Amino acid sequence: MLAGQSPAISAVVALADQVAVTDATVLILGETGTGKELLATYIHEESARRARPLVRVNCAAMPETLLESELFGREKGAFTGASDRQAGRFELADRSAIFLDEIGDLPMNAQVKLLRVLEERQFERLGSSRPIRIDTRILAATHRDLEQAVSEGTFREDLFYRLNVFPIRMPALRERLEDIPLLVWRYVNDFSAAFGKRVETIASETMDALRQYPWPGNVRELRNVVERAMISSRGGELAIELPRPLLRYQKRSDRLVDVEKEHVRQVLDITRWRIRGTNGAADRLGLRPTTLESRMAKLGLTRPTAAAG
Repeated sequence: MLAGQSPAISAVVALADQVAVTDATVLILGETGTGKELLATYIHEESARRARPLVRVNCAAMPETLLESELFGREKGAFTGASDRQAGRFELADRSAIFLDEIGDLPMNAQVKLLRVLEERQFERLGSSRPIRIDTRILAATHRDLEQAVSEGTFREDLFYRLNVFPIRMPALRERLEDIPLLVWRYVNDFSAAFGKRVETIASETMDALRQYPWPGNVRELRNVVERAMISSRGGELAIELPRPLLRYQKRSDRLVDVEKEHVRQVLDITRWRIRGTNGAADRLGLRPTTLESRMAKLGLTRPTAAAG
């Protein structure tokens, strides 16, 4: 179930409902952790093929040497170690659908074979010349910019156009901040049942902080944060500690004093706040230790407790 009431997620659900009742190929785009596999599952479960299971393949997680046999199957003796015949994922997805996650990481030789499947709806097992015809719907997903990959020569242009029949972009969590309370309570309820813990309230200040965080890991990161809070929880009110934002997602100021403060802080973090000595913060910044200490005082930089050892 796709959780959310924001305009961004409502638009996605509307598109998914339109295409689910067809057999069209769907290309799901979006950042890592936005819920692309969840959307593929939703489309399959709303389709006429829902009686048969959705076959899932992560193209990035499978070794290139095994990918072809996993997708298209193999005959006994097709290669060293192939002691028996094995049906591939496409064969298993006959009269159902296959979800090809991280399609942008598919090696070029596998792209050629996938293109043939899309064009002819048939393939051969590794070690065989007998074509196998299938009736399989393709649902694909990627966090990569496939048009850029085409221009760079790492993704076939003809395959891109075959996949790009009905593209749907999953919005980043920062584009649907109004869904955060609903998502948080959904995860809380899931973990309450799993951990045997009961949470009754979450402070409004906590929810405000969750809305202000940039969520580079999207809904997956939010779920992990809630799970961590539930593990540590000991009372009826859930305290959620936000992770420190990655530097590229932090809002930056163009003021010279703020740029200097952030640079000095980074160097201090790298050196674990060791100011003196070779490769200490002062040495790296090209300053005398006393000059750096003076600058730190003016910039309001104080040594964290954890670094005071």
